[in-house]
Amino acid sequence: MINRQLLDCTLRDGGYINDWEFGHANIIEIFERLVSSGVEYIEIGFLDQRREFDINRTIMPDTQSANTIFAGVDKGNAVVLGMIDYGTCDIKNLQPCEETFIDGIRVIFKEHLRDEALAFCAEVQKLGYKVFAQMVSVTTYTDEALKEYAECCNKIKPFATSMVDTYGLLDEEHLMHIYSILDKYLDADIKEGYHAHNNFQLGFANAKTFLSSDSKRDILADGTLYGMGKSAGNAPLELLMMFMNEKLGGKYDITQALEAIDNVIMDIYRKQYWGYNSFFFLASSTKCHPNYVSYLMNKRTLSVKQIDEILLSIASEKKLMYDAKYAEKVYLDYQNIKCDDNAEILKLREVFANRKILLLGPGKNISLQQKAVMSHILENSPITIAVNYIPADIHVEYIFLTKTKRYNQLIKDMLRSSNKAAKIIATSNVTKTAGKFDYVLNYGSLIDTNTEIVDNSLVMLLKFLLRIDVNSVSLAGFDGYSKVDDNYFDISREYSFVKEKADYFNTYVRNFLVSKKSEIQVEFITESCYE
Repeated sequence: MINRQLLDCTLRDGGYINDWEFGHANIIEIFERLVSSGVEYIEIGFLDQRREFDINRTIMPDTQSANTIFAGVDKGNAVVLGMIDYGTCDIKNLQPCEETFIDGIRVIFKEHLRDEALAFCAEVQKLGYKVFAQMVSVTTYTDEALKEYAECCNKIKPFATSMVDTYGLLDEEHLMHIYSILDKYLDADIKEGYHAHNNFQLGFANAKTFLSSDSKRDILADGTLYGMGKSAGNAPLELLMMFMNEKLGGKYDITQALEAIDNVIMDIYRKQYWGYNSFFFLASSTKCHPNYVSYLMNKRTLSVKQIDEILLSIASEKKLMYDAKYAEKVYLDYQNIKCDDNAEILKLREVFANRKILLLGPGKNISLQQKAVMSHILENSPITIAVNYIPADIHVEYIFLTKTKRYNQLIKDMLRSSNKAAKIIATSNVTKTAGKFDYVLNYGSLIDTNTEIVDNSLVMLLKFLLRIDVNSVSLAGFDGYSKVDDNYFDISREYSFVKEKADYFNTYVRNFLVSKKSEIQVEFITESCYE
């Protein structure tokens, strides 16, 4: 009889959400509910020798740990599985199967480790375990590589092999194309599995298509309670149960899964969200490792369009193998849109010659100490330059613009501001929606590539002023940063990372001012941590 079966991996894949710390009582409740639901396979966690035993976690150094965690627990008719990320758990950490609570072991590996990992699978099999060979990032395999993989599998005859869509890239057609090749070349008695991720909200749809295929092979689909899992999450087990019951003759007790969700999973979900979002969409749509998206988003200076453009520019061989140094290089290459700004420098040098200059920042003191600012303006008639924003009550002649995200807000503010006529001096990494900025300066010549955050706007502006031979300047609204208090007069302008980087920003700017004190005299009109 051809079987269509389900495999739950909540205690393993779901553990990425909470570092596998479910708590012992919750581990047992989830497991017992799954047994009562009738799900055929239950994966209870990772076997990873790098982690110490903790009875409250489902990541454990050896199979004996599983015996301790699940001592006295009835596993009913379920096949109990553990998972090894190839290379993280030595064979000596595995007892013979008959001595442990675990019936089978799933071994995950990337394509370039295929031969070594399958050899390891063969060793695990000798200990009596049902072995699942798990093809991580199955979308990286060519058709020929899939054929070769199947032929290699046939030599060791694992209990099953599974297609792991690590980054949620597959649609139904692509999934079934991969499966058709494996189905053609795999021995008939090797089961085939599918593990989805929900980056494109296709995990459940793909699993339904896979389970509904007319293949003569035994197949199984992975799911997790409430879709709990790494990145965008997995196909929800309770939905797969419903589908199996309604369409494929399943007899699952869905209420048991729902009880586990209500009693345990929802408490975790309320603390740590998982599921589809734009972050994982960007990663999958550009076929890039999610860490590239994290890196670029954490810059807090790029629009979504710019992030997408950078991701698309990443070399194909780098896309799914995250490289932090390469990510920084690609980011800087993108930002460093070179332009010849010599003509702009000459014009601005002439305009600013022999004039007093006042720089306006968005710190709270621009509002709290506005009287001092206005007195300075009345007494000195300086050229006023606002940095990445439009002041509401102070006339400005120029806006210094370095960040695309600030530009989008700036355009809206200018439409309703008395400063509509202010000229914009933009750095070359910022692209205007239409037409050209009044002045464009070369971004690469103003940033500091020797520090963590390369594009501090105040430092960039001071570097520009030094280029046009300005030797004195006044500052207002450059308060410096606090770890506790709001740092901007308009709190909506504050980036989420500012407080955690307060000491870094304050030290960096102070050191810059000290290093340039012989070249430019700085006067603070409002109070500042930089003094």
